Amino acid sequence: MSPTAETDHQLSAKVAEQPFLLLGLSLLAVFGCVALAGSILVADFVVPDHDWIADTISDLGAGRYEFIVDIGLYTFSAALIGLAVSAAHVHLGRWDWSVGIIALVVFGLLVFLIGARNEYGDNDSEGWVIHVYLVYGVGVAMTVACFALARGAARASPRYRTILNGTGIVWVVSAPVFFFLPTDIDGLYERYLGALSCVLIVSLAHLFYQRSKLRDVN
Repeated sequence: MSPTAETDHQLSAKVAEQPFLLLGLSLLAVFGCVALAGSILVADFVVPDHDWIADTISDLGAGRYEFIVDIGLYTFSAALIGLAVSAAHVHLGRWDWSVGIIALVVFGLLVFLIGARNEYGDNDSEGWVIHVYLVYGVGVAMTVACFALARGAARASPRYRTILNGTGIVWVVSAPVFFFLPTDIDGLYERYLGALSCVLIVSLAHLFYQRSKLRDVN
């Protein structure tokens, strides 16, 4: 018996999805959004002389109390990576779904690096300052994830495609505006963009949560 034939005999082509894995990662995704929002809210009160309308989230991530927002960023990053794992586990699309998986991974890694670099909000100009490039990368990764995952998500329900495409369009229109806003309101606008990114995450979390309730999906 050839190795290929033996492998075919031992392993079924039917691969079972793991509902508890999908459930756990879906909950992690939602928790990541809650943790980031909670960390920002706490920091808004803890950090002295902070104006949440004028000062950005980056301002909260620098200085003595940087660990508060960093915890939220790291949890948010884990949420994105968890969604990428779920999307790879339940591959609902073609090449574009695969691109969306990679976009989620990149999105998560960029958020982690933003928290880890600690070079923002404090006028840091020493060494290789890459914060702005990381922010650009987040913008691109968010855009790609929304549109690349939309067609595959429609296999679960057309409403997911509508939500993801709609979120992507709003993001493409809204995100560049941030760089042209006066500094007295850019903090509020950045929080709006953060909430918009959570629409993507919560929508995918709901999709995989619904999938986890199907105990025999293959």
